[in-house]
Amino acid sequence: MFNPPNAKTFFETVWEIVREIPAGSVSSYGQIASMIPPDADMEPARMQRLAPRWVGTALRKTPRGKSIPWHRVINSRGTISFPAGSPQAGEQRRLLELEGVEFDCRGRVDLRRFSWEGPDEAFLRRRNLLPPRALG
Repeated sequence: MFNPPNAKTFFETVWEIVREIPAGSVSSYGQIASMIPPDADMEPARMQRLAPRWVGTALRKTPRGKSIPWHRVINSRGTISFPAGSPQAGEQRRLLELEGVEFDCRGRVDLRRFSWEGPDEAFLRRRNLLPPRALG
């Protein structure tokens, strides 16, 4: 299943979180997913397994003109998830480099240096979100 049970709410939550990632920082699909509590009828293990994929789906369905910095979300290995050499991968890397994010010779971002620590506590509380897991 590539869509969460309540896709509209899940996607909107993902977009809100991604808007908080500052320029020059990156997050991962899993880190964003870790902030979203499971629905009451969903097993936490299933949520943990599928939610990063759902974050990817939400970013693919980002509405145009919403100013959601989708390019700041990469995978937990510090790499872009689009196929190497694809126009999308090139665009994501270009946007990240414009913000000062650096890639090593293997195309990886140093997560210890560029990872986002997550939104502030007030943001999490207002939206009933969980503290993010750390990257790097």
